[in-house]
Amino acid sequence: MWKIKDVYYISDSTALLTEEMGRSLLCQFPEINFNEEKIPFIRTVNDAQKALKKILKRSSVLQPLLFCTIMDKEVRSVFDVAEVEILDLYAGFLNTLEMALEAKALREPGYFRHGDSSQSDQRVEAIHYSIEHDDGKNTRGYSEADIILIGVSRSGKTPVSVYLATHMGFKAANFPLTSDHLSNYELPVDIVRNRQYTIGLTTSPRYLHKIREKRYAGSSYAKLSTCADEIHQAEQLCLQHSIKTLNTEGKSIEEIAVQATQLLGLSKKRRKGYNP
Repeated sequence: MWKIKDVYYISDSTALLTEEMGRSLLCQFPEINFNEEKIPFIRTVNDAQKALKKILKRSSVLQPLLFCTIMDKEVRSVFDVAEVEILDLYAGFLNTLEMALEAKALREPGYFRHGDSSQSDQRVEAIHYSIEHDDGKNTRGYSEADIILIGVSRSGKTPVSVYLATHMGFKAANFPLTSDHLSNYELPVDIVRNRQYTIGLTTSPRYLHKIREKRYAGSSYAKLSTCADEIHQAEQLCLQHSIKTLNTEGKSIEEIAVQATQLLGLSKKRRKGYNP
């Protein structure tokens, strides 16, 4: 019998569902220790090859377990190697459902039918918190936050906060870095006090310029030079206070949210005030 196993949850979406399904099975083996890691957003063959290379480098000796919810057969087939044990959580189920329902499945990554959840109260609480602490409001309540997002204007703070609350149940606050904070290289004391839960969202000047131009074309606010200065100052401010940063360029909201929680080592069970 194995005493320890490396386990990977791989998905073409956030891997949150994959992790929940996998853990519900692994809990039946309490005598075995599992080292677990999520690898989300595996959507191309190249993504899969990079993920497999990483897995084999770290865990080939332990013949790791891979819980998989990847829809694309070609991408999924990359993991069909002898060095790993893959458990395709969707294999067979969709085919059976298609026959039983006499209909074709969408087979689209990340598609959910939303309904009631056992954690609905937690999510409602998180949503209310995130609304009340959006865009720099009520910084005195930041000690209750699971995660605080800071960044310059149009860096994606609010939509990511909403996703963290509605889809992941985290109390997410966000704070805009204005010219006053940037030029003085100062942060509110409530952020500094909770910097271990804070992530700085950043991007490239050209990407930010492109976003701002769509809404405020030709403005000083949207100038490439303005974007470059603000991003540089914001990154220096994060460095000054040992705040981790996350580059959001070209990433989906759900991808940013997952990567932000990974940077902080957050999980549903580690949420502040969570009572298992």
